[in-house]
Amino acid sequence: MMTSYVIGMLFLYFPEDKSEYIPAFISFSIFIVICIFTFRFFVKYSKKEEEKAKKLEEKLKSDNDERSDLK
Repeated sequence: MMTSYVIGMLFLYFPEDKSEYIPAFISFSIFIVICIFTFRFFVKYSKKEEEKAKKLEEKLKSDNDERSDLK
């Protein structure tokens, strides 16, 4: 158990030159921006689908009420 932990630590790399963090920061920033846009897309799409479902539910209720009035 302890040996696997030590072996896993061998792959950690902390550069002396901090400018090596710049590409990682850029790719991380791009990834975060894409994640935010994707999240916003799903929220907007979900709201549109919710509105469609509400309209359909209201239509079905009104149709059902009309049918029950005819009986």
